[in-house]
Amino acid sequence: MTSPTNVTRENDAITTGFPVAGKPRFESIEAVRQGLASVDYLADEGIAGVVYLADRLAKPVLVEGPAGTGKTELAKSVARLTGSRLIRLQCYEGLDESKALYEWNYKKQLLRIQAGADQAWQELEEDIFSEEFLLARPLLEAIRSPDPVVLLIDEVDRVELETEALLLEILSEYQVSIPELGTVRATQIPLVFLTSNNTRELSEALKRRCLYLHIDYPQLDRERAIIETRVPGISEALADQVARIVRSLRTLELKKLPSVSETLDWARTLVVLGVESIDAERASETLNILLKYQSDINRAAKELAGVELTD
Repeated sequence: MTSPTNVTRENDAITTGFPVAGKPRFESIEAVRQGLASVDYLADEGIAGVVYLADRLAKPVLVEGPAGTGKTELAKSVARLTGSRLIRLQCYEGLDESKALYEWNYKKQLLRIQAGADQAWQELEEDIFSEEFLLARPLLEAIRSPDPVVLLIDEVDRVELETEALLLEILSEYQVSIPELGTVRATQIPLVFLTSNNTRELSEALKRRCLYLHIDYPQLDRERAIIETRVPGISEALADQVARIVRSLRTLELKKLPSVSETLDWARTLVVLGVESIDAERASETLNILLKYQSDINRAAKELAGVELTD
């Protein structure tokens, strides 16, 4: 059979149980914060600090918080900042090992067996369970990549406990066991981000392997800065109005509170429509961009009708 992959990164060996972090990607927490700002992700000290430690300690980051607050975007931004390849595993109910880790190319194996009908089975078996017939999925691809990688395991709370258990070996030792090939060890330690919208409680075993980061809805000043950074052409006054209105709507009892991504969509919509200042009528006309339930839209429109939106 093909021998297992066991590659070291430069002069640093991957050790069992506690991988060597390798050369630091960031000089300091402030360097992380400024670097993320350079790729239009405005991180506070808490976010920058966790990213810095994840690199230095070679530990994954579990990022929890409401949907649309920038959890996935954080991983994407770190990939852009470090020039790393982003490998994304989108989790969903029913995700199994064949879609997350690897599977064998059964059709190709069958053709090989048919073509080698006159060969001994032992010879055929060694051939069909080789690299040529292996289909690497995101987890294995991230482990074996020779290039710098940011691995994003998105919405991990959507998978079953059995699938969650598949992650444990990878996140503790950065290696994968393939019965037919042996143990595949990381050629380098990827930066790993797991996101969760808190739809279910994750196992203690998974949490122990991760640094923890909670990203909530931003404070007013930070959300205003995010709008100004991510929405070209918006004025400071309009960005301030959008941030204040959204902040007030999040205090209402809505089915779904407006996320940061939806706030940005609303701000872009207002810019496209040439709106310079929001009044109650214009706000109500465009609330369907910000809110996704008619009952929420009606409640928000009623609230805004009684509020003076312009100075």
